[in-house]
Amino acid sequence: MLSRRLVAHSLARGRSVRALSTRASEILSKFGINGRDELQGVYDGTWRGSGEVVTSVCPTTGETLAKVRTATPQEVEEALARTREAYVEFRNVPAPKRGEILRQIRAALAAKRDDLGALVSLEMGKIRTEGVGEVQEFVDICDYAVGLSRMMNGRVVASERPGHSILEVPNPLGVVAVLSAFNFPVAVYGWNLALSLAAGNATIWKPSPTTPLCSIAVTRIISRVLEENGIPGAVASLVAGGKEAGEALVESPGVELVSFTGSERVGRIVGEAVASRFGKVILELGGNNASIIMPDADLSLAVPAVFFGAVGTAGQRCTSTRRLYLHREVADEFLTRLKTLYSSVVAGDPLSKDTLLGPLHTGSACDVYGQAIDKLRSLGADIITGGERYQREELRSGNFVKPTISLPTSVNPKDDIWSTEIFAPILNVAIFDELEQAIDWNNAVPQGLSSSLWTRDIRNIGRWIGPSGSDAGIVNVNVGTSGAEIGAAFGGNKSTGWGRESGGDAWKQYVRWSACTINYSNAAPLAQGVNFAS
Repeated sequence: MLSRRLVAHSLARGRSVRALSTRASEILSKFGINGRDELQGVYDGTWRGSGEVVTSVCPTTGETLAKVRTATPQEVEEALARTREAYVEFRNVPAPKRGEILRQIRAALAAKRDDLGALVSLEMGKIRTEGVGEVQEFVDICDYAVGLSRMMNGRVVASERPGHSILEVPNPLGVVAVLSAFNFPVAVYGWNLALSLAAGNATIWKPSPTTPLCSIAVTRIISRVLEENGIPGAVASLVAGGKEAGEALVESPGVELVSFTGSERVGRIVGEAVASRFGKVILELGGNNASIIMPDADLSLAVPAVFFGAVGTAGQRCTSTRRLYLHREVADEFLTRLKTLYSSVVAGDPLSKDTLLGPLHTGSACDVYGQAIDKLRSLGADIITGGERYQREELRSGNFVKPTISLPTSVNPKDDIWSTEIFAPILNVAIFDELEQAIDWNNAVPQGLSSSLWTRDIRNIGRWIGPSGSDAGIVNVNVGTSGAEIGAAFGGNKSTGWGRESGGDAWKQYVRWSACTINYSNAAPLAQGVNFAS
């Protein structure tokens, strides 16, 4: 049973006063948040906010957690100006010193990891181990960026001209705007902030309007570290808000790089707007990810991996497994094992250690889930398991839906049921006979984020990761589609947006590059042997 004292009312000074559940108030109190107070959602060295009020709603219980005062258009402009001023100062801080500040941010986050993970579970809805894991991802990328601060190297290029050298030099880029989504309300910002600070930039963060408390808690932690080091708080600014605040950041010529995580539809608008002013953009958009199971796959590994990929975070990861392609020889056994795992799912309070399935984030997400199920049924799909909301009394006030396995009659990857990402725990299954057929299906959808092949045949692996294999940005072998590490660059191809964040060479997007030719000779010859003497 969910431990809660839902919205209660009493009279105080003639007004109705809301009382939070014990579970919520205890978590919020760890960050100095009183759910009865209206919070300020703008930070650029000072906290304020006088725009519209957004409400943070717990997806598990439906209770109001807190109300946040967002940024007015004027406050967005002021925050942008202060972020620019902070950048002008911060860009001259030596990179290893920036790394030391990141080390302190890392320590501050690690000290609050469990509390912040619980807040992610409370406000977003993912189970506690995933919430804590998300914060750990921020901690890990800070570790990475500390080392990176001493390794953001350029190159020396040989010159054809005697007495000349050519240098390729990275320098800070400017202001980086981070527009993050609800499903990873901490980690995605962390990927961007860590690399941006290491590079010498200032950031301005517009979080999802449905997860403002996570952004306020994170910004409070980071701002204290900046203050202790004499660094302007606007190096890590925050503007809570909706569409208008996002548009202001995207369209501002004072923002050199926009990192946007969200839907393909909005990502297309963001990409066009930033390109129209010749800005830089990182897009992390839809994922419609497939796992392919070959007859030689180790099912003891593959079945649990598909189970986590499809059910973890209630199917609300960009890398969630949404398509499952089974070789005919193992299809029946695989589905039998997978259905057994689905039947073991414990849905409930994501803060409980026994819970495997938390709620969808919003009521509208439940509607999308229901519409998708209705469409599958109308097309004659076999709903193997799931396909409805939970009816248990203790779950009715939350956004709980049953994880679903569907076997559609159509295997055409161009059909909407295959080509459209549904952000819910729905797994569509198709049967194939040859690996080439499964690879074609994998590649036929518009998205290209993550993919997974399960096999022990090295010949299959070579085809899968080679030029005729998966066209996704993440191409795994005997690893599920979900759960990437920070060491490699994260991102996808095609309508996923071609963006890369986190590890690998992703840092190179957060700097401006200059080719610098230095002449240390007593002559000034032209390249390519050009003679321009009169």
